Amino acid sequence: MSRFIDRVVLHVTAGKGGNGCASVHREKFKPLGGPDGGNGGRGGNVVFVVDRGVHTLLDFHFHSHAKATNGTQGMGANRQGSDGEDLILKVPDGTVVLDRDGKILADMVGEGTRFDAASGGRGGLGNAALASKARKAPGFALLGEEGVERDLVLELKSVADVGLVGFPSAGKSSLVSVLSAAKPKIADYPFTTLVPNLGVVSSGETTFTVADVPGLIPGASDGRGLGLEFLRHLERCAVLAHVVDCATLDPGRDPISDVDALEAELAAYKPALSGDASLGDLADRPRIVVLNKADVPEAAELAEMVTPEFEARGWPVFTISAVSREGLKPLIFALAKMVEEYRVAHPPAAPRRAVIRPVARDEEGFQVVKDPDVPGGFIVLGTRPERWVAQTQFSNDEAVGYLADRLARLGVEDTLIKMGAEPGASVTIADVSFDWEPQTPAGVDVTRTGRGTDARLDQVERIGADERKHARRVRRGLDTDE
Repeated sequence: MSRFIDRVVLHVTAGKGGNGCASVHREKFKPLGGPDGGNGGRGGNVVFVVDRGVHTLLDFHFHSHAKATNGTQGMGANRQGSDGEDLILKVPDGTVVLDRDGKILADMVGEGTRFDAASGGRGGLGNAALASKARKAPGFALLGEEGVERDLVLELKSVADVGLVGFPSAGKSSLVSVLSAAKPKIADYPFTTLVPNLGVVSSGETTFTVADVPGLIPGASDGRGLGLEFLRHLERCAVLAHVVDCATLDPGRDPISDVDALEAELAAYKPALSGDASLGDLADRPRIVVLNKADVPEAAELAEMVTPEFEARGWPVFTISAVSREGLKPLIFALAKMVEEYRVAHPPAAPRRAVIRPVARDEEGFQVVKDPDVPGGFIVLGTRPERWVAQTQFSNDEAVGYLADRLARLGVEDTLIKMGAEPGASVTIADVSFDWEPQTPAGVDVTRTGRGTDARLDQVERIGADERKHARRVRRGLDTDE
């Protein structure tokens, strides 16, 4: 038996960018023809697309991890790596995407609406793109960036024109079954339906959908019973129809008190849709009252007594029987007219491409703060320094020197000096910590050395070794401060 799933938590991971290539062109009579390493390919994105052929989030319930493919590494002869393929995930119309904190990222309504949920990492530059006056033949390339990884919450809010609301066993499922070709499971249950049932109804040239959502109980807006699990399926409905059981034998219940209880719950619930703010709260939607089970004589008499009360509120009232199908045609015509009026007032929006808009960050800037966990240590914060560290292959001294140049040009070293950083102080960028040593100012040509090495780093290592050797000699009494 198929299952209706309307809320899932999905872990999405975009593809990693491919690494750049460090290569030197070689041919006969030209052993060193210059760098020709290509760039790595971009990682694939994770994209949600609305598909009318999908009606539930069931697939994501069983497969809660989604990962796009990685970009491939660049190659010699200036050949760029191929980009990773985007992972297209089909979702039902009416899907709302939220982050773990409940913030709405996208409200996906309309066939073809797209949402870029996670962006793939950029490919690393090859040594051909890194060549400069200071480094005519770089012996290194940049690593590809990791793709965005995040947890998302998907909620399905039914896209229906008419929402049937009522207490359990009011006859909502039976009404959907006689208004449309839908065949919900119906029985004399003492409890409510557990999943929404949708049906398509035709009236002349008008076709509209009817949603039978699980029954309301007092306190549903606060999460009691099915609570919010069902109320969100009413947020997109143009018309709300109160289905009232006029033949109930429960003591203390009658049609007027039932409707008043339903109205209190609808007024207390506050929808939070980003794309349909014009709909307003549920309490503002057009109403219609359906007095059901008129095939029972006592129910028919009760319906006749309460009709003037509902009409005084300005609501159309229809007395029907889902069993004998009495009064169904006038009800269908009235619903079709109300739906048409709503569609004229709220024309459908064109399919749109929804894109994540992250919180604005200063891409050019950075910040240096003191490390609370390391005495005399510092932490460098900023998009660019963190990205540069992730692109660096630390087993290659020349790549480390290039990183030092980039940080110096950005002003990180000057800031560390102003903040009183001492040589050997611990400096952390992203997840990498190192002992800071002032380097040659950025832009100054460095002494040419072998590919993959940097003379400045060798000098720092020699200075450090000499200082340690001197300290050992002082401890042994071989040297003095003089």
